[in-house]
Amino acid sequence: MLQDLQAAVDYASKAGKVGIVGYCWGGLLTWRAAEQLSGLAAAAPYYGGGMTTPEEIARKPKVPVLAQFGNKDHWIPLDTIETFKKAHPEVEVHVYECGHGFNCDQRGSYNAEAAKLAKERVLAFFAKNVG
Repeated sequence: MLQDLQAAVDYASKAGKVGIVGYCWGGLLTWRAAEQLSGLAAAAPYYGGGMTTPEEIARKPKVPVLAQFGNKDHWIPLDTIETFKKAHPEVEVHVYECGHGFNCDQRGSYNAEAAKLAKERVLAFFAKNVG
């Protein structure tokens, strides 16, 4: 999958700087891409499943990262998010009053307020780093 992402970054970079965003498993891939891919300018994972495990926390991103989580996420416990934050002071981490999948308006866990604020933050982050 990361080879496919690298190919997409290589292609998109012909038009300028490239940012990546992903949700759930895509959030995990976004986190890994921040460490492993070349040509990225920024990465914004949303509730990346597995991102807060010790193996993933050990990764060192090469680009600015903005990570977003819900404090009621049954898949990503809050204590592991706190551990992630402490290990990565260079990462901008936001935690919202909601659960997993808060950005998907097709799910029962959708939280319009959190999704709106998260989107605003990602757009500002990309304007600054990808612009």
